[in-house]
Amino acid sequence: MGFNLAFYFSLFAVIALVLVPLVGAGAGLHVIFGIVIPYLAGFTFLAGLIYRIVKWARTPVPYRIPTTCGQNKSLPWIKRSLRDKLENPENTIYAIGRMALEVLLFRSLFRNLRTELRPWREYPEGGRLIFWSTKWLWLGAIAFHYSFLTVLSRHLKFFTEPVPFFVPLLESADSFLQIYMPAVYMSGIALLAALIYLLGRRIVDPKLHYISLASDYFPLFLILGIGISGVLMRYFLKVDIVAVKELAMGLATFHPKVPEGIGVIFYIHLFLVSTLLAYFPFSKLVHMAGVFFSMTRNMASNNRAIRHVNPWEYPVKVFSYMDQEDMYRKQMKTAGIPLERDIEE
Repeated sequence: MGFNLAFYFSLFAVIALVLVPLVGAGAGLHVIFGIVIPYLAGFTFLAGLIYRIVKWARTPVPYRIPTTCGQNKSLPWIKRSLRDKLENPENTIYAIGRMALEVLLFRSLFRNLRTELRPWREYPEGGRLIFWSTKWLWLGAIAFHYSFLTVLSRHLKFFTEPVPFFVPLLESADSFLQIYMPAVYMSGIALLAALIYLLGRRIVDPKLHYISLASDYFPLFLILGIGISGVLMRYFLKVDIVAVKELAMGLATFHPKVPEGIGVIFYIHLFLVSTLLAYFPFSKLVHMAGVFFSMTRNMASNNRAIRHVNPWEYPVKVFSYMDQEDMYRKQMKTAGIPLERDIEE
């Protein structure tokens, strides 16, 4: 692995974030780390997300610009499969189906390819361009997003009373193996494994490592820190769950109160989560909301059926060939260029 300043900057930034509550909560600043910072982070998250969504929604899109790869609707005798209708949607219904495949199954990532130029030693004719599938990347992304969603859903039990009916069912399904006491959640293991894979591919692949920025590494390290601190709290460094529930319910009902004896590891976990919330609207993670405003995905490809006119178009004075000939007729005749209309005597 070559030297990449973004990697080390992101790593030490997350380590510094861990030290902040470790020192602050150890010094007795429980109200700051248990109430003030979570509220500030929540406000920043909501305000930033609303700002981004409003900005995207107000961006004018005068043309239909969907990116497609299937057979477009054309003559009646040209058959189209369901795949063609989803890949090249002719109306809003199929466009919604296409978006559902993108959001729920990461369809474009599933079809993604990587290219590699194999050297001449393997191919004496001068090298060969090889196309590789990236299904492992797709699988890692699916595992990360769905395990993260499962973990978030399980945490609803701390913020709701009564707890929604699906949360106990989700916990039972998530811990069905019962390989350890307390029960090991499969979503937690999958989340850490997916994060390690997504981080490792940026480290191992020289080209990917070279182009990776701090905005690529920092969220991975931050979520990895959240996952590790959560695992430590559940299986190794015990915390008072009743006190955590009391604090979470106080934050959710806007009657905050910091109970005694929660433990420093919880404040580290909460501070990292608060950092992620505040960072979310201003990072690449906001693609969670931005995918719905992607003009290349959310539009129907009906340019052949409907004429779309730019509402901003205005009459433009054009300079035709005859205007050019009228202006330069003598020069063109002198140069021997054929004329549409000869010089009048």
